[in-house]
Amino acid sequence: MRLYEFGPTRSLRPRWVLQELGVAFEAMNVNLLKGEHRAPAFLALNPAAQVPVLVDGDLVLTESVAISLYLAEKYPHKRLLPQDPLQKAEVYRWLLFTATELEQPLWRISKHTSLYPQEKRLPADIALAREDFLPKARVAEDHFSKREFVLGSEVSVADFVLAYTLDWANEVDCLTDSPNLLAYMTRMYSRPAAPMRIAAALQQVGL
Repeated sequence: MRLYEFGPTRSLRPRWVLQELGVAFEAMNVNLLKGEHRAPAFLALNPAAQVPVLVDGDLVLTESVAISLYLAEKYPHKRLLPQDPLQKAEVYRWLLFTATELEQPLWRISKHTSLYPQEKRLPADIALAREDFLPKARVAEDHFSKREFVLGSEVSVADFVLAYTLDWANEVDCLTDSPNLLAYMTRMYSRPAAPMRIAAALQQVGL
């Protein structure tokens, strides 16, 4: 099993799941700063030129949430995905909520603060994206008022995807009024199998 990754990106989500599962894998660093994601060999794996990519035998799987969910389903004895249909539905709901409602405004903020060339950055879009993010973060903030993890007292694959996303939100100062989410994120990154935080990963690649 090989994971094509680049430190500070959403690659950290499946890496976290793999580490929690205790599954051996080969880490394949794809240096985005050097354009390695546009090399023909990598484009053969993912024509979208994005990490992460998981190669497991004949399976070539892209998209961090899909990879994380696949891994949880492949190793059911690790209990990162519940078998009860109602609890499983909650995991799916939070995975989708994270990827659509929470992540998309963060992408907009990142694009207009660092990813786009200076001449394409729109400060007004940063403010709008923040306005979009905060009410959704309040939903998650309220959810964790009486819960340790997404499903209650048991960790699931949804937690690793969500915790990474909240770390991203913290990096762009979107969690200043979310004490429950900050406490949750601290719990998650205190786990022995947790990956490095985004700030550390950025520093590691010289950003």
